[in-house]
Amino acid sequence: MEVLHTAIAIVLAIGLIIVVKVDPVISLVIASLYLGLASGVGFADTVEAITTGFGSIMADVGLLIGFGVAIGALLHSLGAFRKLVHLLLRAVGPRRLPYALTAALSTIFPSIYVDVQVVLAAPLARTSAPHVGRNGLALLSGAIGTGIFAGYVFVVPGLAAVSIASLLDIKLGEYLLYGTLFGPLTAILTTAIFAVLLRTRYWNPATDEEPEASEEAQVEEEAAPAEADSGLPLGVLLLPILVPLVLIAFGAVADVAGFSTPFIAFLGNAAVALFIGLLGAYTLSRWKSGRETTDEALSGGFKTTGEILLITGIGGSLGEVITATGMDQTLASLFSADAGAPVVITILLAWFIAALLHLAIGSVSVAAIAAAGIIGPVVGSTGVAPIAIGLAIASGAMFALQVNSNFFWMFKSLLNLTTQGALKTMTVVTSIASLVSLPPVIVLALVL
Repeated sequence: MEVLHTAIAIVLAIGLIIVVKVDPVISLVIASLYLGLASGVGFADTVEAITTGFGSIMADVGLLIGFGVAIGALLHSLGAFRKLVHLLLRAVGPRRLPYALTAALSTIFPSIYVDVQVVLAAPLARTSAPHVGRNGLALLSGAIGTGIFAGYVFVVPGLAAVSIASLLDIKLGEYLLYGTLFGPLTAILTTAIFAVLLRTRYWNPATDEEPEASEEAQVEEEAAPAEADSGLPLGVLLLPILVPLVLIAFGAVADVAGFSTPFIAFLGNAAVALFIGLLGAYTLSRWKSGRETTDEALSGGFKTTGEILLITGIGGSLGEVITATGMDQTLASLFSADAGAPVVITILLAWFIAALLHLAIGSVSVAAIAAAGIIGPVVGSTGVAPIAIGLAIASGAMFALQVNSNFFWMFKSLLNLTTQGALKTMTVVTSIASLVSLPPVIVLALVL
């Protein structure tokens, strides 16, 4: 019965979010309460599971998300990301810009929130489109969409990436090593496939592009946080991002290779590494922008952090309630990895659950967190490497971002697309990216 009640709880959460338009946090709490009470966990134990799950995920990712968002907010205020985008344009030229842009978005930009990423990248796409070639706006829009979300789900410190790693108990350094490979490769390959598609009659500027920038797009850009040019070299500005990633990766390699020491482990700890990055970003900002601007940037970052942490924590609560129902033992009896086929089935199931949740809910992060919460309790009993299951969830959570996503409408307005044009770019490239990344994940699962 616990499987049935879990399915009902998921449908309940999805229905509240989509049909009744209830906030995801409230919807997930209601679903968690229903699941615990209907499955016989009991009043007190249900509440305990919700609070324990919330506290556990906060202990794992709370500081990481907070530090990561704060670093991004400070570097954004220093003009680091806009400088990077324009450097790419000068360095590679308009023709190669889509590939350079999607690579940058999927590796460097995950430190800032997706809404800010599209605000930064959209003006460059619109102004560069005529120089990129035929259907330049469509290609650049697709490159932006796939780059943002490939980075978001695969690359640390992207919110979805950090949350999946925590909920499945994957070492962040391990996720970083694999995700840094999967993210940009998925983004670049997807952009290449989309470029081939655009060589056909697939794109029609008359019906897929707005004749001129919409008033909503102008309002979005005017409302974006001010970004000044600090005058610092780009290499210096990116150090608060690059240094933590190097420390985390080095710590993971040292652990695997057997030469780790307590000091290396300390510096490679994700929270310590990101705090070092935060100190660097804060120092640069105070030096170049002053205390007032720095405090304003941090305040905006912390506000965003609060919203992110709440939904992330509630996702952990749902996973803990699922564990309390005993469903982990039920599912463990259904999935075994004694042969190659069950491994593939397990990966496909993880991908499918995440994809289905995203299609229903419209949020990549909520889909990833909910899927990881559902699958997390049974990961250890499947015999499949947790990193492979985590990457499968990441892959599925990208699938077909469309009209039930707030980001979709922001993307449409800022890139000057019609609704049809946004579907033919954002929805299509996230679907391609999800499908392109799945086969390598299956191969990885069979190898590990």
